[in-house]
Amino acid sequence: MATFVLAGKTDCPHYAKAELLADSLQRCLPNFRIHKISVLPHAWKEWLEDTCTRNGWKHEQSPLVWRELVDQGGKAMLLGGFSDFLEHCQDYYSVTSDMPTDIMLSVASENLETKMNSIVEEQHRVSLIKPLHIWLSSALSPTGHLLIPNLLSAEVFPNTSAISLHLLNLEGKEEQLQWLRMETENLALPLLYQVTIHTDLEQAFTEADVILLQDECWSDDSDTEDEEEMKKKVKRISDRYREYGQLIDTRANREVKVIVSGDSFVNLRCSLLLDNVNLIDSNQFVTVATQLENEARAIIARKLKVRTSDVTHVIVWGNISGSFYIDLQRAKVFNYDGPIKGPAYFSQPAKNILQERKWLETDLQELVRCQRAAVASKTCRAAPMSLANGILEVLKAWNGICGPDEIFSLGVLCPGDYNLPDGIVLSVPVIFTDRKWSVLSDVTREDNLKERLEIAASELRQEKELGSE
Repeated sequence: MATFVLAGKTDCPHYAKAELLADSLQRCLPNFRIHKISVLPHAWKEWLEDTCTRNGWKHEQSPLVWRELVDQGGKAMLLGGFSDFLEHCQDYYSVTSDMPTDIMLSVASENLETKMNSIVEEQHRVSLIKPLHIWLSSALSPTGHLLIPNLLSAEVFPNTSAISLHLLNLEGKEEQLQWLRMETENLALPLLYQVTIHTDLEQAFTEADVILLQDECWSDDSDTEDEEEMKKKVKRISDRYREYGQLIDTRANREVKVIVSGDSFVNLRCSLLLDNVNLIDSNQFVTVATQLENEARAIIARKLKVRTSDVTHVIVWGNISGSFYIDLQRAKVFNYDGPIKGPAYFSQPAKNILQERKWLETDLQELVRCQRAAVASKTCRAAPMSLANGILEVLKAWNGICGPDEIFSLGVLCPGDYNLPDGIVLSVPVIFTDRKWSVLSDVTREDNLKERLEIAASELRQEKELGSE
């Protein structure tokens, strides 16, 4: 099998003559194959230099002809230009070309016109694609690796035909991001339109439809943080998130969904974003408490000897990465093996089963805190699987994939009727309807809960003041 590659400028008469000769040979000879590469005149010189440098050739004119020897275990073999190709055809196939000059020029003109038309058609096709732009910060983190394949799924983004994924990692090396991009492209997922990588904020959040902000990492972070180190960290976070807020306000789409997640100063980070946006509705910014919800559900499930999924509607109030409170006033338990039993859809209020007030008010709260600390100490970071799962659950609900009665705990700008200071982001129970969230109204806020919310609000005010020093 003889496989030749014919490359040339689209307006080159000799390329046109060689092209017709090659087509004639391919029609007549069963073992002759030709691959054609037409290059626009303005791009020809650079293309030719790159190709010759890569293969160790010397050639200056159009066309360029070589033979592929891959099937014989060798690299490409340069044949030369038009005269060399013509001579080869005469010697090996006893075929030549006597095309008049006027026809050569006519074919060359047609080649150029065809190439230009194909470029216009491709540009038009691309212009019709309106991808969803997703920006993922700290993309090199373990949570980022778990999120990427799920973000490119119709299960999370229904009615989406294409997704542009933008991987941002300010502290990471570009080479690492290049490998992550390659790995993402190798997934060959049908929704993936393109992947871009970013190690600075030059283009950050441009045209963003979804922004996922994870914990920030710095190369000089210490494992043990004294008071001075903590102040330094809060100051860094504050400076960065003020800048993030300004960039999101000016570059992102007005309906952008922003989710702040992680294990460190989550509510503070969301609050700083809101302080620096003017054009985007505050309802488009949330923090995720789903990880805490699920940790509490798992602890309760172990105590009651049921599955974690059998415990629902647990509420997290307060500061997600600080003073929070696990509330079971709406929680339900399915498949509990107690005195009262029913079919699979039958549930009982969790408080009716767990009647130990001390365990609910003290032990449960401490167990959730200890479990989170234990996971963080063993892995040196927030648990990536549960964190990624929490983010995806909220995204699905925000995109309309949840039941009408499902309750989520989200850190949002505190409602006015909570009688708390302005600009405070606290975790509260919400429901999603028509792809918008609203604070759950029919919940009881007893004096004990109000005191806890005031403590969380005070904690967040102190964090803000620390970041402003």
